[in-house]
Amino acid sequence: MELTWTTKALSDLVRLYEFFSLINKQAATSTVQSLTSAPEKLLAQPRIGERLEEFDPREVRRILVGHYEMRYEIQNTTIYILRLWHTREER
Repeated sequence: MELTWTTKALSDLVRLYEFFSLINKQAATSTVQSLTSAPEKLLAQPRIGERLEEFDPREVRRILVGHYEMRYEIQNTTIYILRLWHTREER
């Protein structure tokens, strides 16, 4: 399996970092580091996340990383990280 971040997911990381860095740069850096390393476990267990049926027939799933929701899609041998956000955000 291969792991690929979409442009939107990378933009989400930047947005979260910029928001939190105004309050605490060290916490912002730590949060981004944990979010970027979390998908590595998907390489061994890609279907560990909850499947989101509203995206059928695509295989879109979600995992929670602390207080953040991360959505990803499995296509053949690639896992695409689609989006991520804090669970308190309006989505």
